[in-house]
Amino acid sequence: MEKRILGRDLEVSALGLGCMGLTFGYGPATEKEEAIRLIRKAYELGVTFFDTAEAYGPYQNEELLGEALAPFRNEVVIATKFGFKNGKVPDGLDSTPQNIRTVTEAALKRLRTDRIDLLYQHRVDPEVPMEEVAGTVKELIAEGKVKHFGLSEAGAGSIRKAHAVQPVTALQSEYSLWWREPEKEILPLLEELQIGFVPFSPLGKGFLTGAINVGTSFSENDFRNIVPRFSEENRKANQGLVDALSLIAQDKGATNAQVAIAWLLAQKPWIVPIPGTTKINRLEENMTAAHISLNQQELAAIEAALGHIQVQGERYPQHLAGRQGR
Repeated sequence: MEKRILGRDLEVSALGLGCMGLTFGYGPATEKEEAIRLIRKAYELGVTFFDTAEAYGPYQNEELLGEALAPFRNEVVIATKFGFKNGKVPDGLDSTPQNIRTVTEAALKRLRTDRIDLLYQHRVDPEVPMEEVAGTVKELIAEGKVKHFGLSEAGAGSIRKAHAVQPVTALQSEYSLWWREPEKEILPLLEELQIGFVPFSPLGKGFLTGAINVGTSFSENDFRNIVPRFSEENRKANQGLVDALSLIAQDKGATNAQVAIAWLLAQKPWIVPIPGTTKINRLEENMTAAHISLNQQELAAIEAALGHIQVQGERYPQHLAGRQGR
């Protein structure tokens, strides 16, 4: 798989693996040995960039990744995150310097490593000045415990404040044919500051694949049950986007997922999507997208077919929406 550069000098595979869904957010956790096989298969397919967080479990995801990647730790880039009290999203935010340090030390043990390649603030904490957050990570970098600093779902003002203290290597936020908000303000800013972009949910939390329709039911503890965009009414309203994407994919001789990922890769050379899955056949399908090129004519056709479609429904429930874009 070809490589891309995040920030000034962090080299990673053109596609990473988002590991959250293996233990958190999308129903029951994947059986451990099966999850380890999937992670190692990703490495065999050329993936060198793996994304986790203390909150994905909590802690379970980092432990899983640490065990799976141990045999080839020095050949891969591991990204993890701090920012929630006790590693639990419902407990609220905590990006105090003390918590950042505590989380980092614990994550190093769980990941079975002596350094974290990319440490993200999971969500901007309005109670802690961004300069303080960036300053703490800068100290951890000086100590050799962290290599690069990242932000997740941060707004333009927070990105500038952080970058002025410690260069930000990557911003991780949602971006796909289903959510194009970053194009307005964030992508131009990242280009200006030479910050890489790591889109999560590049397949619209599965919706763009075409495997989800108005009749789909999710597991009891699947996050999508509370996402407005996944209400029965909005799934029905948004089906037109998937239908249009399907026609484009058929013409290309590819799947919906492959075209959606290839489209992201074509937007900027410093964009590195991190599709996640729990199934090896889907992993192989997704990673094949790294070898699919869309020319300008094809990109224009996608824009013509999909650009005017208004996606219905918010991407987060109201009680979580305020944590984005601060």
